[in-house]
Amino acid sequence: MTERSLDLPAGRPYPQRNGRLPRQLQEVTAQWLTQLLQPRYPGVEVLALEPVQVRNGHTTKFRARLTLNDAGQRAGIAPHLCLKSNWSEGFESGDICELEARFYHLASSWPQAPLPKTYFTDWDADGGGRGIVVMEDLGLAAGQFGHSTDHLGVDGVAAGLESLATLHGATWGSAQLQQQAWLPVSMANPVDCDGLLRMYNYIQVNLSKPEYQRVLPSWMYDSPQLFSHAFDEMAAFEREQTSPGCLIHGDAHQGNSFLRPDGQRVWLDWQLARWGRPWRDVTYFMLGALTVAERQADAQRLLRVYREKLISLGAQGVLGQDAAWEQLCRLPVWGMQTWMSNMDDWGQTGLPMVERFFAAAEDWDTINLLTEGRTPRRTPILGKDARPLAPAYQPQLDA
Repeated sequence: MTERSLDLPAGRPYPQRNGRLPRQLQEVTAQWLTQLLQPRYPGVEVLALEPVQVRNGHTTKFRARLTLNDAGQRAGIAPHLCLKSNWSEGFESGDICELEARFYHLASSWPQAPLPKTYFTDWDADGGGRGIVVMEDLGLAAGQFGHSTDHLGVDGVAAGLESLATLHGATWGSAQLQQQAWLPVSMANPVDCDGLLRMYNYIQVNLSKPEYQRVLPSWMYDSPQLFSHAFDEMAAFEREQTSPGCLIHGDAHQGNSFLRPDGQRVWLDWQLARWGRPWRDVTYFMLGALTVAERQADAQRLLRVYREKLISLGAQGVLGQDAAWEQLCRLPVWGMQTWMSNMDDWGQTGLPMVERFFAAAEDWDTINLLTEGRTPRRTPILGKDARPLAPAYQPQLDA
């Protein structure tokens, strides 16, 4: 695959901007947005900014209607936009907003990639992790947002895997990408490798729920340290791989996508973008989107669909079917951790996903593959130094 020239500035993309990006939503005004956009769109003026919707979670999605002057209209800026940053009233999201902004700046050179249209990206590059993405308002676009409860069917999952292959193929084997200090390496950064420990208080909330107790294996309650042991071994396994890599989504479940009317699946929410191997995305999307029965019947065939699409795009050194399957059999633990720490009011329903990932781990003997004969790499006290629970969830844990 031909090496691409990647536009990845080490500092800010528009150093002429003064000050930091806003920390409070009330600072986001028509005057401020005018100043933000002008380095890229000279002469643009936002005459009015009307809030449409604010959704807070790990990040803020601020949908707004703009009234633009003639220069803004000639530049093709849409009157309805979505601004993504962190204005979520005290929820510190680390560096994910800057990371997502850097990703979209990079991806602007991929016109054929299945991504939402973006008009502007910027970040502070001051160590605070702040970034902003100004993109199309998909809430008004034809199509529908994905959700963890969507039933895509085997054909829908196959199409989704082909779109992931297109994304992975865009930077396959790029030595230049590996040299970018802003891009974390999969499972070699604290957000990844300490994810289970950091989020264990939220995991405990779900462990206490009767509906989770009905689907989880007994070892999750009798020997919870086994979960941490398996997670550490999965992370170490990932770090030890030497096959070609690429830019991966890192959180590629169907709820982070949008399906356009023509069948194109557009991938959203790139706060966990990584340099890594593609199998993390493949496993995560496939296991979350297939029913248990579908996965048992078609996982091997779907893996072949993904590999063949990636190879057709010119990717060299793609693992063979058996070697790729060995990767998949160890990676359910990532989804087990992610969905066990999910709170449904963050927007996605976790229980069906938990059931699917744990069922795959049982069928594939994932826990034994990772831990049998291995001494734990550490013996953490689960819950110690974990992210404190938001007050809304403490009563559930105390019940």
